[in-house]
Amino acid sequence: MLVPRGAHQASQLVGMLPPHRARVIAIASGKGGVGKTTVSINLSTALQMAGQRVLLFDADFGLANVDVLLGLQPRLHLGHVLEGKARLADTLLTTSTGLRIVPSASGSRWLAEMDDTMRTGLIHGFSELASDVDCLIIDTAAGIGGNVLSLAQAAQSVLLVVCDEPAAITDAYALIKVLSTDHRVRNFEVVSNMTRSVSEGRLLFEKLQRVTDRFLDVQLDYAGNVPHDEQMRLAIQQQRPLVEWRPGAPAARAITELAQRVLSWPQPEVPRGHIEFFVESLAAGQGAAPAGHAGAALATARP
Repeated sequence: MLVPRGAHQASQLVGMLPPHRARVIAIASGKGGVGKTTVSINLSTALQMAGQRVLLFDADFGLANVDVLLGLQPRLHLGHVLEGKARLADTLLTTSTGLRIVPSASGSRWLAEMDDTMRTGLIHGFSELASDVDCLIIDTAAGIGGNVLSLAQAAQSVLLVVCDEPAAITDAYALIKVLSTDHRVRNFEVVSNMTRSVSEGRLLFEKLQRVTDRFLDVQLDYAGNVPHDEQMRLAIQQQRPLVEWRPGAPAARAITELAQRVLSWPQPEVPRGHIEFFVESLAAGQGAAPAGHAGAALATARP
């Protein structure tokens, strides 16, 4: 049977297209209390509202609160997945904007103390969702624990949230140091949060950059500034993302601009020689993991 020339050319072009791979961003802070989770929620929502298919992973194992901040009540969470009682897809929560969330557990010590095998199985397990995700946002825990370091290394980009507190800068530097010296992460994006002015945000970044330029072999880039905004506090009380509830608020506009900046970041080359989210699907040239792969990976992660 003759195949129309146009159809043949189209099939060749499809074969030349790179396999779909989601953008993966770990949002970290070093210190708690700098607004990392509110940035994660609002950035994820802004990306979703911009037409991306976004998955927000609450990776503050043991002290999870994304669901609480959004007024959601999960029936299943990550703990059930790692116990073999559910698949990742079974845990997904969906907000009014279409943002999907993988909830973790609050008050679970064994989740907070996962070992390398469990973390590797978890990261591989996300491949079952690869075909339906354009952007994965990972809201990590504060500090430099093993879970934070492994998830940041497995992401394509690390976005650090800092604020105008000496401890926030010191702890952000400590996180950069450990990730760069022990985990080969060299590139970091920095967003200044809860600032009183645009110039204050830039000064915060430059303060951190001066120290890293002097002592570390890393590249820091300024991702932007989110101003202090009373409406953010009110949005939290309403259990709504500010970018949806009050899109004209100063902080909402700043995060919407951050989302547009994120979409312009280049995709890193793969593979990079260590465990990464969705890398199995890319290597297979498919938009999803082979059948049974995710389940097998997570089975190795069970306590």
